[in-house]
Amino acid sequence: MSRSKLAIPLRSLGSLGDSRLLRKSPIRQGLALAVMLTLLGLAFWGVPALVRAADPTGADTLEANPNAAVNMAWTLIAGFLVWFMQLGFAFLGAGLIRSKNTVNYMTKSFMDFCITSLAFWAFGFAIMFGGSQLFPGLEQGNGLLGYSGFFLSGESYDVSTIMMWFFQMVFAATAATIVAGAVAERMKITAYLAYSFIIGAVIYPVYGKWVWGGGWLSTLEVAGAVGVKDFAGSGVVHLVGGLAALVGAAMVGARIGKFNRDGKPNVLKGHNLPYVVIGTFVLYFGWFGFNSGSTLAATDLRISVIAVNTFLAGATGAVVAFYWVFARTGKADIVMACNGALAGLVGITAPCAFVPPWAAVVIGAVAAPVMMAAAAFVERVLKVDDAVGAVAVHAGGGIWGLLAVGIFADGTYLGVNGLIAGQVGQLVLQVIDIAAAFAWVVPTAFLTFWAINKTIGLRASREEELSGLDVPEHGIEAYPAELPALAGASGQQV
Repeated sequence: MSRSKLAIPLRSLGSLGDSRLLRKSPIRQGLALAVMLTLLGLAFWGVPALVRAADPTGADTLEANPNAAVNMAWTLIAGFLVWFMQLGFAFLGAGLIRSKNTVNYMTKSFMDFCITSLAFWAFGFAIMFGGSQLFPGLEQGNGLLGYSGFFLSGESYDVSTIMMWFFQMVFAATAATIVAGAVAERMKITAYLAYSFIIGAVIYPVYGKWVWGGGWLSTLEVAGAVGVKDFAGSGVVHLVGGLAALVGAAMVGARIGKFNRDGKPNVLKGHNLPYVVIGTFVLYFGWFGFNSGSTLAATDLRISVIAVNTFLAGATGAVVAFYWVFARTGKADIVMACNGALAGLVGITAPCAFVPPWAAVVIGAVAAPVMMAAAAFVERVLKVDDAVGAVAVHAGGGIWGLLAVGIFADGTYLGVNGLIAGQVGQLVLQVIDIAAAFAWVVPTAFLTFWAINKTIGLRASREEELSGLDVPEHGIEAYPAELPALAGASGQQV
């Protein structure tokens, strides 16, 4: 099996069969838990004493703005849709891997959301939006970091601020769960959940601060254009998640049997095609909340354009990917169509509010070959085993989405102009944004996975990987070979 060019020396990375590592594992896990609890304690006790909140009931907010109720309801419902996307990720990823790891993948998809949300509540939201002054309790911060709003306490105990927290939390959890697919079938559950805390507490919020929280990228000026534009997160969510996925997959190493000795990749087929299609449908549906909800206001009637642009880009990505493969192989590949749709959706996420419908079709059409080229590059050049193609869809599509803003923005919304409107500055800003994402996410993700490997270890043992992670790590199977007999009241088996 060929190792990734980006992978660190593994030296029996997950060899739980080694008795020495077995003795050290509880100590390492206890140390990691102690560090996490210490950070939580320091942050909690470091928060100033609770003061009278700005508006914890909403009465003052509603009196000041009669539209507040409908806008808040719109934003929360959109957030519910984004939360529902976790089901889509769970089905999609589980369908693309082998049956012996289904429970493991479903567990990661469920628990990463729970852990990331707590990390974002404790640390991430304050780091990301402190200093933005968007809502009460977010006054303190600078162009790099925020430092107010921890634990939604004090002045941030406000209906509007908490609404914002919920909507942003589901985005943070989406970024985190992208990594699950790339490292599937060989990363230990404890290692993955430790990563989930770090990305929600630090990695995602810092870059998000720069773009969405009033940070330096949002105020940068180039050739008459002001600020990077990423309406719903091609960069903040998808590029961050995609880059973290690339680093994680590289450092944990390829699955057993993925690469031959000469480096040629093998196809390790998934086990449940209906799961893949169901997951794609759920994600597509949730994306309307992802993009349209980013207006934070139902009274912003641009939501109709955003929704249609989202739909068109996803549909076009699916059609282009489908016929691309059909022309080459003569086979109608539904998996590629699903990935094409997702790439189109990722690509339109940043420019969805700034472009006309015809541009959404072009963006979706380009996103599909970008995704396929990125997948080939990751697998054949970098020799990184991405089990579900997460890097290609989210990092590849995310880069294209950011560039698309600088190309296709027509100036009809918030004065954002791209090349088609005669403005080159915005495209330059988008390129700077991409470089900043790489410069921040790649090193911090590397340090995160390196530290996890040195403490609790990244990779399951060879024996566990070969047998599947479901029974060794969870004690249950998704598809038991036979149901156990049930004892009746009389003692007879039924």
